[in-house]
Amino acid sequence: MDAKVRAMLQSDIEMTQERFCGAMAGRLPDLADDTLERYFGALSKMVEKLEDHEKSLGQVLNEMLGEVATLVMQEMQRDG
Repeated sequence: MDAKVRAMLQSDIEMTQERFCGAMAGRLPDLADDTLERYFGALSKMVEKLEDHEKSLGQVLNEMLGEVATLVMQEMQRDG
């Protein structure tokens, strides 16, 4: 990938991550206690896995898929 294109893409990713953090910060006060606990658990596990630089991003995503799927199903049942 061209260095200029890569730099632009990295900048876009950083901006999107900032938007994500802002969006979630706005939702946190309205989350039910059990949802807040599940979100914290999932987020903590994902960060721990991302901090392990011996794992590829693909490995991290694969490991998280099952864990996050449970959270998604719980929230869908709650809202459905």
